[in-house]
Amino acid sequence: MTLPEPRVRKGDTQPVIFVVEDQPELVRALRINLRARQYEVLAARTGREALALAASRPPDAIILDLGLPDIDGTEVIVELRRWSKVPIIVLSGRSSPGDKIGALDVGADDYVTKPFAMAELMARLRAALRRDEGEFAADAPRTVAIGRWLVDLAAHQVTPGSGDGGEQLRLTPTEWRILEMLLHSPGQLVGSAQLLTGVWGPGFQQRTNYLRFHMARLRRKLEDNPARPCHLLTESGMGYRYQP
Repeated sequence: MTLPEPRVRKGDTQPVIFVVEDQPELVRALRINLRARQYEVLAARTGREALALAASRPPDAIILDLGLPDIDGTEVIVELRRWSKVPIIVLSGRSSPGDKIGALDVGADDYVTKPFAMAELMARLRAALRRDEGEFAADAPRTVAIGRWLVDLAAHQVTPGSGDGGEQLRLTPTEWRILEMLLHSPGQLVGSAQLLTGVWGPGFQQRTNYLRFHMARLRRKLEDNPARPCHLLTESGMGYRYQP
């Protein structure tokens, strides 16, 4: 069987994957499968160990359990997101929608529940690495106006428009990814399945409730009248559209 080629970084070095998991048997299985696909693997048993390791040797992606011996995996995500945009795939036995949305909302890129299919996890890892390489065109707009806000896509900042006072508006990592996909296709319909795959990865095409939840939050933050949006529009049964 021919294994798909992973992303190769500058200098043709192997992508570095951190496995943050306290079950030795699972770490062993992940190490074998990742190395077979030409990834370099480093493992950490605790959240604090993972944070220290990521600071000393930044990885290309992280596979993270939530139930760690010292701190919860969501705390690890929050700390990492203070300084890193590394792709994070949660691998957890917690399967409730609240756990999934909570992890995604604080900055996880994908969520896989245990027990899992190794081939699916590897596919999600490849998708996360591709997104990290840059999925938008080089001539994409840098700054976009939505209502009274200016959205700087390069700087990841939302500031009041000219003449308006006030502080920057904070968006979550998930909200940023949805907004980026819409803003890079002004006036065009972006299908729900495309958004779900681009933000959460393969296998999430039917999770339209995720989009409804986050789009409602984006409208409350950005639209002058969230009940009658002018820019972040819903195309019923099809997807969403950014209208300049």
